[in-house]
Amino acid sequence: MSDLREAAVATAAATAAAPSAPEAPAVPAVGGGDSRGRVAELHAIQAQAHAGPSDRATEAQRAKGKLTARERIALLLDDGSFNEVEQLRRHRATGFGLENNKPYTDGVITGWGTVHGRPVFLYAHDFRIFGGALGEAHAQKIHKIMDMAIQAGAPLVSLNDGAGARIQEGVTALAGYGGIFQRNTRASGVIPQISVMLGPCAGGAAYSPALTDFIFMVRETSQMFITGPDVVQAVTGEKISQNGLGGADVHSEVSGVSHFAYDDERTCLEEVRFLLSLLPQNNRETPPVEPTEDPADRRCEALLDLVPADGNRPYDMRKVIEVLADDGQYMEIHERWATNIIVALTRMDGQVVGIVANQPQSLAGVLDIHASEKAARFVQMCDAFNIPLVTLLDVPGFLPGVDQEHGGIIRHGAKLLYAYCNATVPRISLVLRKAYGGAYIVMDSRSVGADLAYAWPTNEIAVMGAEGAANVIFRRQIAAADDPEAMRAQMVKQYKDELMHPYYAAERGLVDDVIDPAETRHILIRALHMLRSKHADLPQRKHGNPPQ
Repeated sequence: MSDLREAAVATAAATAAAPSAPEAPAVPAVGGGDSRGRVAELHAIQAQAHAGPSDRATEAQRAKGKLTARERIALLLDDGSFNEVEQLRRHRATGFGLENNKPYTDGVITGWGTVHGRPVFLYAHDFRIFGGALGEAHAQKIHKIMDMAIQAGAPLVSLNDGAGARIQEGVTALAGYGGIFQRNTRASGVIPQISVMLGPCAGGAAYSPALTDFIFMVRETSQMFITGPDVVQAVTGEKISQNGLGGADVHSEVSGVSHFAYDDERTCLEEVRFLLSLLPQNNRETPPVEPTEDPADRRCEALLDLVPADGNRPYDMRKVIEVLADDGQYMEIHERWATNIIVALTRMDGQVVGIVANQPQSLAGVLDIHASEKAARFVQMCDAFNIPLVTLLDVPGFLPGVDQEHGGIIRHGAKLLYAYCNATVPRISLVLRKAYGGAYIVMDSRSVGADLAYAWPTNEIAVMGAEGAANVIFRRQIAAADDPEAMRAQMVKQYKDELMHPYYAAERGLVDDVIDPAETRHILIRALHMLRSKHADLPQRKHGNPPQ
């Protein structure tokens, strides 16, 4: 079954399950043809459009643990800031009883408001009307608000709670999705796009969120899938629930489709507001700087104890980020997917910074397929929206294994390499402990364009670990020795002394400075201030051809 046909099937089910939206009754003119009467008539129509189809439909929405579209908008935007567009729009379709069922808004609320005082455009599906299904008028409203967001240079937030195309309108409804996808792509890297999944999203409808910068989901109430459980069972024989197939936990832990997952809508929308506070309005601006009372020159003595000198001992890189960040606050993205790498937005001396960091607590912090994809997308996002990058390295290399090689670790690892090499924002790398092999190069080394590279005195930058290197270089001497183990230990020590001491890379200009860990925050902030005016031009081209 095709994606779009799946969307139609899902829509049919949702429309059947959702309370039918009665046709908006005619509102009698009050006071004849005078101005006061006409104004009273207008207010009555607006009140009807604002109230929605019926109390029964609202009760059905709340029985599922969901808020209404207008309640969601009120939580997202600053109080009293919402300006609605095309509130009185109604569809013009006929057949299948549609000519007798023409509610105002046509199942989607569109407009703009402010979040923390800055303009934001949005659209919100109203599941109470046609199950939030997309028809011609519905799509045109979304197209209009997307065009307005692009032209105004302001973020676009979609509050998704619809089951797909409105099958009663046929191919006309399907064409509406094409216009949304085209605008998603045109807006990519121009304005921030955030998709908030607050209900079902099936078939072709799922591709619009996939084209945006961030996806939020709510457990139990939101699902995303291309083919639903019934089709999966019919084709493969696998029986699975909607949440098991495409729920919030699945997409935030297994597939990586969702960046964030929360237990309730209120928390989810509050976190959307926080994310917007960390992003610029568009690609021509920088993120807002927030005053902070956390001193820029604050010493970070705790770092000396947080990171063990022994490269084989794990630790939680999140605690390092907390120490470096203003007031210990940061927003981790893809927290539960590809946990061997951390990507996060934070502030340092009030300036928004993107953090990419290996996580020694998970798979020893190695790079693998998923970690490479996760970090590459984050680097591209930061570069698109003028967010400086700080990379914290403690990486033993790429994960070895048949599955990794057959899964394409070469091309997936190249995505991260391409993203860093293509990025023109300020870039600073810091080696905390080990940085071995190709993974060291890929993680924004000086050789791929980092503006500044620092290292702690505990750093080990090398082609590989000393034990492995000694086994290769001194293979014959070890094999011929009377005591191979003693000879191996001697050769390991020799390799470390000659090639892996903390100042080897600094002596050769591959590291700008070896720094006291306690001074890390101050040094990074000074470097970020210096690089704030950085300007770099890429070669003129239509676009690159990154590895896929």
